[in-house]
Amino acid sequence: MSAELYDPALGTWTATGNLNTARFIHTATLLSNGKVLVAAGFDGVNALASAELYDPDSGMWSKTDSLNIARDAHTASLLPNGMVLVAAGFATGFVSLSSAELYDPDSGMWSKTDSLNIARGVHTASLLPNGMVLVVAGGDDSSGQPSVSAELYNPASGMWSTTGSLNTAREEHTASLLPNGMVLVAGGLDSSGQPSVSAELYDPRLGTWTATGNLNTARREHTASLLPNGMVLVAAGRGTGFVVLSSAELYDPPPRPTPTPRSRPTPAPRPNTGQTQQSGMELGLRISS
Repeated sequence: MSAELYDPALGTWTATGNLNTARFIHTATLLSNGKVLVAAGFDGVNALASAELYDPDSGMWSKTDSLNIARDAHTASLLPNGMVLVAAGFATGFVSLSSAELYDPDSGMWSKTDSLNIARGVHTASLLPNGMVLVVAGGDDSSGQPSVSAELYNPASGMWSTTGSLNTAREEHTASLLPNGMVLVAGGLDSSGQPSVSAELYDPRLGTWTATGNLNTARREHTASLLPNGMVLVAAGRGTGFVVLSSAELYDPPPRPTPTPRSRPTPAPRPNTGQTQQSGMELGLRISS
C-alpha cells in the first residue's frame, strides 16, 4: 500500500501516505485539479473496483467512488474535458472485458459509457491530438491470443469505432504519441507466445498502420518514454525465455511524409459568345464575391 515521491532536483525518494487498499496492475492518472486518481487493479486474488485520490498538498489518500466493474490490466486516459476514461482490462479469473467507464472529478462518480467492439486486456491507450483515444491490441481470453485490432473512442459521442488493424498481433507492448502526431507501437508478446522486435506506426489521418524499424532486442512489459528531442527511449522488460532485460534503445522517428500536391485540371475553354473572355482568376473572384 506504500507510495513514494521522487524529487528530480535532489535525485532522492521520500515516503508519502499509504493507499487505503493494496493493489497492482492498476492505473494512476494526474487530474486537472492536481490530484492523482488510482483506479482498480489486482490484490493478488481478485480484480478490484475501488479507487482512491492522492492529494499532493496533504500527502494523503482518500477513497472515491468505486468503478461499476472490477478490473485490472486496463487503461486510463485523461480526456480534454477533464474526465477519465477507463477501458477494458481483465475481470477476476482472467476474463477479458469490453466495458468502459468515465470518472468525473467534479462529482467524484463513475458512469458507464459505450463498450469496446472487442474485449481486451494489457492493451494500450493513447490520447490523440484530435481528442480521440486510440486503444491498441491486447489479449483476449476467448481466443487466448493477442489481437491485431484497434479502436477509437470519441468523447463527443461517447462511442467506439474500429480503425485499421496492426500488421502484428501483440499484447504487453508500449504505445508512444510522437511529436508528428503518429503513434509508435513497439515490442510486446506476439501470437507465437514470444517477445517481438517489431514496431509500427499509426497515422491518425489515414487510420492505417505501417511497419517501421525493428528493435534490436525482442522485449515485452518494457517502458517507452518520449524524450524532449523527439526520440523514444525503450528500456528493460522481459526477453525470450522470461529473461529480465537491462538493455535500452532509442527510436528516431522519421519525419511525417509531406502530402503530394494534387495537380489541378486545366479548365476547358469557354465558348466564345461574342463577349470579352475573362481570365480564370477574374471569374473566380467574381464567383466567390
